Amino acid sequence: MRIVFAGTPEFAVPALEACWTRGGEVVAVYTQPDRPAGRGRQPTASPVKQLALKHGLPVRQPENLKSAAEQDALRALAPDVMVVVAYGLILPKAVLAIPRLGCLNVHASLLPRWRGAAPIQRAIEAGDAETGVGLMQMEAGLDTGPVLLEKRIPIAVDDTAGTLHDRLSALGAEVLGDGLTLLRAGMRPAARPQPAAGVTYAHKLDKAEARLDWTQPAAVLARRVRAFHPWPVAEADLGGERIRIHAATVLPGAAGATPGVLVAAGRDGLDVATGDGVLRILRLQRPGGRPVDARDYLNARAGLRSA
Repeated sequence: MRIVFAGTPEFAVPALEACWTRGGEVVAVYTQPDRPAGRGRQPTASPVKQLALKHGLPVRQPENLKSAAEQDALRALAPDVMVVVAYGLILPKAVLAIPRLGCLNVHASLLPRWRGAAPIQRAIEAGDAETGVGLMQMEAGLDTGPVLLEKRIPIAVDDTAGTLHDRLSALGAEVLGDGLTLLRAGMRPAARPQPAAGVTYAHKLDKAEARLDWTQPAAVLARRVRAFHPWPVAEADLGGERIRIHAATVLPGAAGATPGVLVAAGRDGLDVATGDGVLRILRLQRPGGRPVDARDYLNARAGLRSA
């Protein structure tokens, strides 16, 4: 089976590996153009491109797939299927029709919940109990196609966007591998149309969202801390300075103080009053500093006092 793979970030790397271990021949890898990264802002190959080059796979990096020339180049590859995983570019309708078996997308949510760019973060932020990965037959709408295969996992109480990302990335490779194995055997998975009810959109993260509002409930703030880690990392004003919060948990009981007031400070954490309850900050970062545990933060700020 001739496979064209399209993906860009680290999330897509295990899926690319599944293509040649369980799918067939990867005849080309599409990924976004090299982007500036790091302190030097030098053009850097995507994780998918790095893996493709390591294995000697042909790489294409068009700005988009809208032109007739790019579509002709894809058509010349005679793909049986195109696998799309976090590619970052919209595929025109004409492209979807090129592969013999169509285009398959690995999406990190239980569709139709959390269509869009940030399903992992939004699931944590919303307090979802579970999530998963779906193998979807792509069509013209955004994440609207029928689901062929799906696997579910619970969201742990301490899951961050980073930890959940890694688990779903591996799970996505499993789901894709199962689907490709069936296709190679001539057994197309049964397509399940997405229901109209329950559609939600996972908007792309904005750095401005990272600012915490202490008037919100502690449970909401704790979920946001987890959802925004490792990027953009939650931040708030505390003790007269802006800090970044890398880990926090909710304490039972009422705060009994104005939201934003430090009600207790000890080796176990910094307890801050919120609109409902107390948020205990476990790991944080001062401006220009590095992330440290609450105990080390207090050692550096000996004059910090709770209410």
